[in-house]
Amino acid sequence: MKSIKFLATAAFALVAASVSAQPAAHILMPGHIDLAIGPDGNTVILDTASGLVVVDTGRHPSHANAILARAKSVKKPVITIVNTHWHLDHTTGNRDILSAYPDAQLVASGAVNGALTGFLANSPERSRKRLNDPSVGEAERARLMRALSIMEDRAAFVPENPIANDTKVELGGRVLELRLAPNAATEGDIWMLVPDEKLAIVGDLVVAQFPFFDTGCEEGWRKALDDIEKASWDTLIPGHGAKMDRTTFLRWKSAFNGVLDCARSDKPSSECATRWQSDAAGFFTDVEREDVRELAIYYVDEILRAPPERRMEYCLKSSR
Repeated sequence: MKSIKFLATAAFALVAASVSAQPAAHILMPGHIDLAIGPDGNTVILDTASGLVVVDTGRHPSHANAILARAKSVKKPVITIVNTHWHLDHTTGNRDILSAYPDAQLVASGAVNGALTGFLANSPERSRKRLNDPSVGEAERARLMRALSIMEDRAAFVPENPIANDTKVELGGRVLELRLAPNAATEGDIWMLVPDEKLAIVGDLVVAQFPFFDTGCEEGWRKALDDIEKASWDTLIPGHGAKMDRTTFLRWKSAFNGVLDCARSDKPSSECATRWQSDAAGFFTDVEREDVRELAIYYVDEILRAPPERRMEYCLKSSR
């Protein structure tokens, strides 16, 4: 695999100036949260002199195929995959991309190791048990096998050199700023600034429809959103949903804080869901509206109002 060159701060201005003419990012945004088959996270493809940097690879084959089609159309290899976090709707396509471009480097935080011994620990066994059920249909069987394959392929799922701190990297002549958000949507989320495009790519730290709290840590997540607000960018790409300008992001952030505050009150979860639907109007489609309400009620009842040890189950122990 190709190595990543980590940069000293003093070199940043010179290198950034030299790549200002790079093409704008290509954004692949499926824009769905299908609860029956699972969503695909947004993908961003950055062009560099040496090849393509792919941020998140989705879940389904059609998503990975779209990434590969983009690489073919621009006649450049994928040189790096950046996973903003380990959730399978952002990482399952890693194997497809690495099969086509085996020299590509995988960049991610070390949180995936905690996931394999925590949140995902029993998933392979459950998947195999389900696969042994003759009543499982062909479509579900394919999804199960695909999810199982990425969890069992450490080379495609676990980085050799995890990102442990904020850093700047040079990839194909471009400088990217990688920020590590501990104890946020997962134990360790990476979000990225692309200075020459004034772009922020933030993964599931922002999910337009509704934040996925399954592995979330409330206070760390609030801090990560504060840090994103303070950063310099004009356009933000969330983990799911349409791109945002700063005003739109701040409205989503306000809705996020509002639903957390509601969950800490004695108001019914249905009222918290109604508040989200009002505060976050426009961040989800009419088709997604009922799924969003279902998610809000579930997360408030089952996670945000769970005992502290349950809420922090997948957060780093040092944060407790």
